Amino acid sequence: MAHSLDRTPLASGLSVSRIVTGLWQMADQERDGKSYDLDAAAEALADYAREGFDTFDMADHYGSAEIVAGRARRILTAEGRAAPVILTKWCPEPGPMDLGTVRAGVERALARLDMDRIDVMQFHWWQYQSPEYLDALEGLMRLREEGLIGHIGLTNFDAQHLRLVLKHGIEVTSNQVCFSLLDRRAAGDLSAVAEEHGVGLLAFGTLCGGFLSDRWRDAPEPQDIPDWSRMKYKRFIDTTGGWARFQALMGALGGVADKHGVSVSNVASRWVLDHASVAGVIVGARLGENSHRADNARLMGLRLDTEDRAVIAEATEALTPVPGDCGDEYRKPPFLTASGDLSHHMAALPPVMATGPSPARPERTIAESGSVWEAKAGFARAIRKGKRILVSGTTATDPAGAPVAPGDAEAQAVYILDKITGAITSLGGAPEDVLRTRIYLTREADWPGVSAAHARAFGAVRPANTLIVADELIGDYLVEIEAEAELD
Repeated sequence: MAHSLDRTPLASGLSVSRIVTGLWQMADQERDGKSYDLDAAAEALADYAREGFDTFDMADHYGSAEIVAGRARRILTAEGRAAPVILTKWCPEPGPMDLGTVRAGVERALARLDMDRIDVMQFHWWQYQSPEYLDALEGLMRLREEGLIGHIGLTNFDAQHLRLVLKHGIEVTSNQVCFSLLDRRAAGDLSAVAEEHGVGLLAFGTLCGGFLSDRWRDAPEPQDIPDWSRMKYKRFIDTTGGWARFQALMGALGGVADKHGVSVSNVASRWVLDHASVAGVIVGARLGENSHRADNARLMGLRLDTEDRAVIAEATEALTPVPGDCGDEYRKPPFLTASGDLSHHMAALPPVMATGPSPARPERTIAESGSVWEAKAGFARAIRKGKRILVSGTTATDPAGAPVAPGDAEAQAVYILDKITGAITSLGGAPEDVLRTRIYLTREADWPGVSAAHARAFGAVRPANTLIVADELIGDYLVEIEAEAELD
């Protein structure tokens, strides 16, 4: 992806500032009913655009962020200035995603923003075992055709699910993920997928809630953290090795910053921006409280040399890597979020599949995915007897009976394994309970990608496994998988 110093083309006809102004801290500024002047906040936000920081990022749950961004946009256009680029997010709870539901989510954002068209609507999904996210994305494609949104983005999608979405034919412009010197997960598989398909990564958390700044050089470990942003990123510091290792990193960054006459924040942001997959970094703003625009502007003239990179690499190698892939922090332990442990939220989500007693043996429980074939062929997606769960041979078929990601075995395997784990959890089990899996392929050449998907799903479980190449599977499918589990 080609970048200029201060802007990057995110899609045809759309360019964004390489430093995006993030509004998520508005939720904290309005926390517990705090009084907040929205008009003053809009004027403060307009100042960002006047100085060239004309791309705003927000979400449906960032307090009044969409309202403030809409007011700032009106201020700027009334002055005869170009309208700022608006990136917002829709983060629905899992459930049916018919076109009416998708439309309601988009129209709510349009009303709050007072706009006719959103530049980029970014989509977040809580659990991949609920397959309706593909319905939601197909709905966003429809609304893009209608002109209600300009482009579709994702937020917190990992590498394998970004790839699945793309292979399913969804046209994605961007994926917003956590990416910093502390959290380098996005530099791996996700960057490779993004570069291959021309998807720009929008990096948040680059300054770790302000911890990656001169203020925290040689500073004692904070004991009382009042704001959500630093609560969240202190968890990243603890996960990657604690305060002492963090200060060692700060020492290395401070040396590079002093050499170039810039701030630690400039060095941290430049390191992320220099990744080819990164379209921009999102720097949070606390409107009406403080502004770091002058310091951020110096970032555009900074160039890290080979010596700088070596110093930074040595410091980051001493850190414990953040586990998993991008977005895992919202879906599984360790929950590295502002509110901490989200297990209560995940437990409150409805079961992925409908369950009920077996017609012939009420003491057995069956799970049904809603596939048309389950009723037509007279089988259940999964059945539980006592502590044992058996999952039928599963293909990448959506609830309406259509194939998912036709022609790509690895993407089909990702969808299938989500469906299998969804069946198991709906029956009271967990992925850790899986004892055996069987995989059937139609093309031997597909085994590495399918096996990699299996490893991501069950590599920590290590069940018994059999992989078979078959001449043909029924339907337009390249892979079918079945599983057996036993609860301990």
